[in-house]
Amino acid sequence: MMKYSKEKRMLFTDKAKSIVDTLSLEEKVSLMSGSMTFEEVRGAIRKLTKEHYNQFPYPAGGIPEKGISPMLFCDGPRGVVCGNGKSTCFPVSMLRGATFDTELEEEIGEAIAREVLAFGGNLFAGVCINLPYNPGWGRSQETYGEDSFELGEMGAALVKGVQKHGVMACLKHFAFNQMENARFKVNIDCSKRTEREVFLPHFKKCIDAGAGSVMSAYNLYKGTMCGHNNYLLNQVLKEEWGFDGFIMSDFVWGVKDTVEAVNGGQNMEMCVTKFFGEKLINAVKEGLVDEGKIDDAALRIIRTILAFTEDKERVKMDVVGCKDHIQLALQSAREGITLIKNQNHVLPLDKKTTRQVVVFGKLAQDEATGDKGSSQVFPPYVVTPLQGIVKASSNTEVIYYEGEDLNHCKKLAESADAVIFVVGYDFNDEGEFVAPNKEDVYTGAIGGDRRTGLGLHKEDIELLKHIGPVNNNSIAVLIGGSTILISEWKDCVSSIVMAYYPGMEGGTALGEIIYGDVNPSGKLPFVIPKKESDLPQVDWDAEYQYYEYFHGYRKLEKEGVEPEVPFGFGLSYTSFTKDKMKAWVADDVLYACCELKNTGDCEGDEVLQLYVGFEHSKVERPFKTLKGFKRVHLQQSEKRQVIISCPVSELSWFNEEKNAFEIEHMEYEVYLGTSSATKDLLKTTITI
Repeated sequence: MMKYSKEKRMLFTDKAKSIVDTLSLEEKVSLMSGSMTFEEVRGAIRKLTKEHYNQFPYPAGGIPEKGISPMLFCDGPRGVVCGNGKSTCFPVSMLRGATFDTELEEEIGEAIAREVLAFGGNLFAGVCINLPYNPGWGRSQETYGEDSFELGEMGAALVKGVQKHGVMACLKHFAFNQMENARFKVNIDCSKRTEREVFLPHFKKCIDAGAGSVMSAYNLYKGTMCGHNNYLLNQVLKEEWGFDGFIMSDFVWGVKDTVEAVNGGQNMEMCVTKFFGEKLINAVKEGLVDEGKIDDAALRIIRTILAFTEDKERVKMDVVGCKDHIQLALQSAREGITLIKNQNHVLPLDKKTTRQVVVFGKLAQDEATGDKGSSQVFPPYVVTPLQGIVKASSNTEVIYYEGEDLNHCKKLAESADAVIFVVGYDFNDEGEFVAPNKEDVYTGAIGGDRRTGLGLHKEDIELLKHIGPVNNNSIAVLIGGSTILISEWKDCVSSIVMAYYPGMEGGTALGEIIYGDVNPSGKLPFVIPKKESDLPQVDWDAEYQYYEYFHGYRKLEKEGVEPEVPFGFGLSYTSFTKDKMKAWVADDVLYACCELKNTGDCEGDEVLQLYVGFEHSKVERPFKTLKGFKRVHLQQSEKRQVIISCPVSELSWFNEEKNAFEIEHMEYEVYLGTSSATKDLLKTTITI
């Protein structure tokens, strides 16, 4: 197993330099852009060709006669986009974030790498770690949650898994890309402290984990396109962080000027050749671009490809969509689906006494795998929520009705033993989007940001309000990529389950959880506020957007606003207690531990979370913030001492005057518990 690292790089630097020295300017430039045409890619996206987008790996560069393989691009992140009716479709990253399971995420990375190799690819562009400043961002589903620390931990786990098998992991989109509809024009701004503490740390953590490639973003940062941004690409990524891999642009419109892009640090124009190629050769000859920039890009590309090619495994196509990979997808859905409410222990339903269940909602019959943009995966099958409920229900009669006539719904609900509402969003409501008749390469007029708000559709709310109270055993199952407001209707149902977009086996996992074959253990990787105005406000069509320091649960806590559901919250069919907490520092590492005990009636998983508080800080800081987590499985009555650690450096803040991170020497609050809510946490203090 291999990991791309500085040590690994050094083994190939000399060889890569020797190859670069033999190349002409034209050959070096040929490595720096994709081989597809705009018409091919656009036609595939618009379904005007026989192939869908990225049905085969998209090539860039490569000079086989000089021993340089092309970069072969495969998109993600919920699996490999290549192929048709073959790839394993994992749950979206947001659900995987809800597992808080880095070990499982690393295994998923390994499975994805094998499928990339089977399709003939060598790069997986599915490590999406943008932070949803506001959860209305259409592509929130592609990332792991609202917290920078968790984004870094989960993203690094995926990087490690993918790269164990000789596949390059590509991070995206660097940086400040959390608006969809305005992504081609919006200029993002924030303080340098906000930049360094909130929006960049998770990228650095994945760079430190060895990521071989980075994709720049479409948007502007402080007035300069991210794909041309000297500060982000050259100064931060390459110089400060020591990134030794290569940078590629986001597709087609990520580069808009030859000279600005290359001088700004861009190494590869994807997935076409528009501004590089002949234009770049001429720019060098005219003295507008120093050939040293070309040499550096060629060295980075060749060195990275050589390092990964050495340990690349040979994988046959029968690994794609194999049983082991599908089992991983199922396990991820089982761990991530989150129980938010369970009044009177309505769930799990008893198979013996539940004779008839009614399922409402058009989404019950949908393949709830996520949007239909560049991350769409084409699996051999998808288990819908309805199919999963039927499969798990044993001898229970399951009646399905979409819900058009409320009077008929009421009659069905009155006579049933339980009612399940499947409500929320689909690819029409959120996901990748480009406005038609403009830079329209992806999915046309579907998806995008949730411009109309974070609540359910009106018809869903009416269904829940009118029919939920009719039956005491009423369950709302939410489908969607991020925060869905529940305050308006939560009291109308007994139980609420957040299912996210749970992948090809999501329906199976949902049915298992509803009927108690699986104990739910997911934890919300975002906060659910009582009202949308509690979150940062975003103009989804803006040309300029300023990002504040606080967002998500940290913003609510700082302002003393109680959430509807706290970050990190999720119920179980069993119960857990925490006791005997202590914390200490050794060798510049903070340790916290407590005794965790399963006090309920069945085995189950709990996610213990470490938060650190800054009440004594002399600068403005969060009330507390996540700094560690560990998923723990306990049998009935089992207890275990659980230790969570984090480097003391994680507690630093960015001093803009000194342009550096520094540690405050003071008393810190240390919390251990099962959500960010104070009532769910043990507390002690420690002086550093």
